[in-house]
Amino acid sequence: MDAKQADREKISAACLSIVSNCTLIAAKIIVGLMMGSVSIISEAAHSGVDLLAAVIAYFSVRTSGKPADREHPFGHGKIENISGTIEAVLILFAAVWIISEAVGRLFNPQPLEALPWGIGVMVFSCIVNLAVSRRLFRTGEKTDSIALKADAWHLMTDVYTSAGVMGGLLIIWIAEILMPGRHFHWIDPVAAIGVALLIMHAAWRLTVQSARDLLDFTLPSYEKIIIRELIAGKSHEVHGYHKLHTRKAGSYRFIEFHMLVDPQMSVAESHLITDEITHMITNRLPNATVTIHVEPCDGRCDEECLRSCMLSREERFLRDKERSAL
Repeated sequence: MDAKQADREKISAACLSIVSNCTLIAAKIIVGLMMGSVSIISEAAHSGVDLLAAVIAYFSVRTSGKPADREHPFGHGKIENISGTIEAVLILFAAVWIISEAVGRLFNPQPLEALPWGIGVMVFSCIVNLAVSRRLFRTGEKTDSIALKADAWHLMTDVYTSAGVMGGLLIIWIAEILMPGRHFHWIDPVAAIGVALLIMHAAWRLTVQSARDLLDFTLPSYEKIIIRELIAGKSHEVHGYHKLHTRKAGSYRFIEFHMLVDPQMSVAESHLITDEITHMITNRLPNATVTIHVEPCDGRCDEECLRSCMLSREERFLRDKERSAL
């Protein structure tokens, strides 16, 4: 998939999230006010946060796709990480607000009206958010978009919390049918508190996932293994490598290392090898920028160099012998 097609898919998915959240907010507010249910109102607030997150994701995926320029020589990829971090903070604030409202209602419970309507809107919310979040997850994985993945986690959290609220309302409805005259309105704020705790857990996961790349966290271990294997595939020309540094900004990867070659190798030959290795890495790891610094293998091996040396023991012995003779 080329970059323009990936950007179009990301923008389309973000727009879908905005439309679905607008629909759910309207439905939850109307039914929540009609019933006087704090758990449904809290779900409307949750969807409001989801809408804000979807708007942030929309603008971030539009911006992150811009090519590098003079002011941003490494591109705009970290916009997505910033977006994901902001979304996580928003989720946390929503959770605190929900707990505050639910505790107040727990000490002052109020009767709920039109329970079937509340159950129905929660079922509708679960179905819509499940469908949209699966679309966002697929697009996020396909395009390696942290902003879309964060938005998808938002909506999956909404699926779980809506199911919890629906369960609480269903219990109240059935209990009041079986035991008329008794009230179980306290279940509604308790369900809202459960919603908030799930939201806080999602906020923590999103914070870790989004914020670590802002600190230039290294690429995952399996990606570094791929890089090492590709370099090792050129062992007949490359003597070794060291100072392998990797990081990620949004969906963009940055890889750099020092490559050791025969001191007699020409500049043209070493340049051709760096081009071949760069091409192999970018084929396996999309959106990768590879920087290779070529050094002569002069036999002065430190501990780091020995760990990634691709010469045999005999070749290292002969090289040490040649260096001693000079």
